[in-house]
Amino acid sequence: MTTPQPSASASRAARGEPVLCVEGLQTHFDLRQWGFVRVGSVRAVDGVDFTLDAGETVAVVGESGCGKSSLARTLLALHRPTDGAIRFDGTPLNGLSGSALKAYRGRVGYVQQDPYGALPPFMDIQRILAEPLIIHGVRGRAERARRIDAALEEVGLTPAADTRGKFPHQLSGGQQQRVVIARALLLRPAMIIADEPVSMLDASVRVEILELLRRVQREHHLALLYITHDLSTVRHYVDRAMVMYGGRIVEQAPVAELLARPGHPYTEALLSALGDPDADNAHRQREVPGGEPPSLIQPPSGCRFHPRCRHAMPGKCELEPPPPDFRPRPDHRIACWLHE
Repeated sequence: MTTPQPSASASRAARGEPVLCVEGLQTHFDLRQWGFVRVGSVRAVDGVDFTLDAGETVAVVGESGCGKSSLARTLLALHRPTDGAIRFDGTPLNGLSGSALKAYRGRVGYVQQDPYGALPPFMDIQRILAEPLIIHGVRGRAERARRIDAALEEVGLTPAADTRGKFPHQLSGGQQQRVVIARALLLRPAMIIADEPVSMLDASVRVEILELLRRVQREHHLALLYITHDLSTVRHYVDRAMVMYGGRIVEQAPVAELLARPGHPYTEALLSALGDPDADNAHRQREVPGGEPPSLIQPPSGCRFHPRCRHAMPGKCELEPPPPDFRPRPDHRIACWLHE
């Protein structure tokens, strides 16, 4: 058994050290012609810095294609970073392999976007949930059965006996996502990454799933990274939000601060497109900029938002990328020359 890990995590949390620390992270994918000639690269994640504390929920918000899912998959060690550093619980992840990589993946839960696609259709729920326990060395059928029943009941699938023997197609979309969350909790992780966990669900079920994620996160004091394109879901469920555009974080702040006083023109555009009746009056009349998200193969020079930005300054924004840490307030970081 590996009992030192939880105590080490608790010790670092007591000292105020983050569970996750990301510095200068880059994840590029080679483009090849005829299978072997490299002709360029996709800069999916291109210089990202942030931290995530135990018990904190942080959202990564942005349009489709901005690099959110590539960031999540890099943090899950499914993609190898091109450059930069990732430290989890004080341990560098760069170059992890073998048993060390397996141990790390056991401490990070993953909630996928499409619950039906995330669950093998030819396995029943009992076997689906037993598989990660077997892989990570939980021996004994009785112990596995106890953990599976506890996880199913924790996510609201009670009694567990009514769910264990079913196949994914016999469950509703909301029930399938609850099974995915139960699987993410089975190994008692320190962090959960939820990649668009409600976008494939009916509107009536979304609030239930978000409330469930918030409850288990608080009960287990987990670090939760929530990936979404929808700002309307972050207001009530997130402590801090990071806005991603063109592979980079352009703004991050406590969620109430970011929604009330957005500093980056792209964040203002997201709020303008929201159409949320609860949003501030100041956001309702803002114009939504035209144009398309930038190519991650040949991104614009300078600030990547400048081709769509009505505040772009000639001779400045198109030439120099702004540093990511202009601070109008101590806990508010903006990558925009307007705040120089």
